[in-house]
Amino acid sequence: MDNELRFEPVVPERWGDFEILFGPQGAFYNCWCVALRLPHAVRTGMAAEERKAHMRERIETGPPPGILCYAEGAPVAWVQVGPRHDVPQFNSPRTVSRPLEEGDAHDSSIWAVSCFFLLPRLRGKGMSHRLLAGAIDHARREGARLLEACPIDHVKQSKSVTLCIGSTAIFDAAGFETVARRKDGRPLMRLELRD
Repeated sequence: MDNELRFEPVVPERWGDFEILFGPQGAFYNCWCVALRLPHAVRTGMAAEERKAHMRERIETGPPPGILCYAEGAPVAWVQVGPRHDVPQFNSPRTVSRPLEEGDAHDSSIWAVSCFFLLPRLRGKGMSHRLLAGAIDHARREGARLLEACPIDHVKQSKSVTLCIGSTAIFDAAGFETVARRKDGRPLMRLELRD
């Protein structure tokens, strides 16, 4: 793969690229990246096409819910990154990713990087570090003050589906600091983007 990667916000004109990347299975088990956008009971009651339609509507409504990564002109990866309030389930009081302070969930300057998806052939090759760097750059450009994540400490294999939330190691390497640990193996991490 070419080392030149290009990151672009997922705007309505890029829906076709998003759809190509996610493929007929909608990324992980027809999720279409709605896991943190809809309550579990709602999401599991939806057909795959309904989840896909929900994400398409979200992209069409704007602002962009994340960024696509391109290599040699083709979409190869996706990172869900945006204001915390855009991923309601990330803020649920029952989750390990819940905000430190109640107001953080509504503060438009506090962003979250909450999901990664890349083509299977690219997994285990250090791409997650580059994707996270792209997400950080995007958040900074868009005026985010803080960027948070709730990754997982260890997985047994690099191709594990749980890596859609990211490995703690990549966030450590990018300078994130642990600000809470509500469950073993799932730290809430934060990077300050402004001095």
